[in-house]
Amino acid sequence: MAETVPVRCPSCRRDHLYAAQVYPCPCGAPVTPPLLRAAPAEPITHRTWTDDWVTVRCRECGRQDQWPQPELGCLCGTVLRIPVRPVSAPAPAAPAPASPGPAAPDSTPPLAARPSRIPLPHTATAVARPSFRPVTIRTARDAVTAAALYLKWLGFRDVVQPEVRPSSGIDLRGPGLVAQVDPSTRPATLRDVECLWLNGLTISASSVFFSLAGYADDARSRADDLGIPLFVMDLTGSPQPVNGPADELVSTGV
Repeated sequence: MAETVPVRCPSCRRDHLYAAQVYPCPCGAPVTPPLLRAAPAEPITHRTWTDDWVTVRCRECGRQDQWPQPELGCLCGTVLRIPVRPVSAPAPAAPAPASPGPAAPDSTPPLAARPSRIPLPHTATAVARPSFRPVTIRTARDAVTAAALYLKWLGFRDVVQPEVRPSSGIDLRGPGLVAQVDPSTRPATLRDVECLWLNGLTISASSVFFSLAGYADDARSRADDLGIPLFVMDLTGSPQPVNGPADELVSTGV
């Protein structure tokens, strides 16, 4: 099971429970970034590709690889960086279970002294779907691919991306759908949201926006007024809804 940590957004004080993404090591073992439970999450105000990757060591074979820095998109629009323990720092040692002595065959089993961890239940959605399978984002093209896969998972059909990005800024199209993907290091602006809405209005299509760096406050407010779903994406390729229309789309699907 993936490691989870409680996360509080410093901007709106909303509490979250973050589950670390699991990656496959070349040896076949599952690998997760070692999260720091005591360190607070920090808002991402500026992105660099170097800072968006962390080194993770496989516990099975000892191999070290670069994986995306864990991130969480808060409903207020803030994108949070989840702290990770550096590989140079030793992992906290688990207490060794006491060995029962030969003279105490009826002693309490060691497992009884350790309380079981009870996972928090996941919130059920109105639409039953298989788990979304994200793709790691390393380039801007990867971000568009991840968004296309997510839209198909939501129920949109025949979602395609042009070989060359058009001047309209529309990265993805489908029957009754236009979507924009902003992989830049700045929050999406009010103009970005309104341009997407106008493109959708022209062809009577629904508009969906994906951003890696979140949204400006006026952009979020305008998207709420226009009913445009907004999603933030981290480098694992897992979009998170950040406004009401996006929550409704995830809950009900297309």
